[in-house]
Amino acid sequence: MFYRLITVVGGLIFVAALYGLVWFFCRKFLEHHGVTDQVSDRATVLATWTFAGISVGLLLVVAGAFVLGPWAFYRTLRGQDVPVSDMAAVWWGFGVVTASLLITAAGFMGFLKLVGAY
Repeated sequence: MFYRLITVVGGLIFVAALYGLVWFFCRKFLEHHGVTDQVSDRATVLATWTFAGISVGLLLVVAGAFVLGPWAFYRTLRGQDVPVSDMAAVWWGFGVVTASLLITAAGFMGFLKLVGAY
């Protein structure tokens, strides 16, 4: 029973880590494209909607995270007037989602192996 509790708490920590990674990559994306005005707030909005897309995509079908996440990134980015083409925005969104999920999944698998659940 104790291992289940540790796994649930660890899972919650990794959900927070996933959001943190999405926020970090969104901030780096905005800085890379020359956004200087309210970067933190804009990164938070972009990361929140991208994270929501990832979450809904993971709930429906795991592969849906790679469709809804970049789509949410693209739609939110269009509202922020960042000078990037539509296709580039979709691919950047795909990169943000993929990198964030891979890093989080690798960390969570290591955590599960550490506690003996995998």
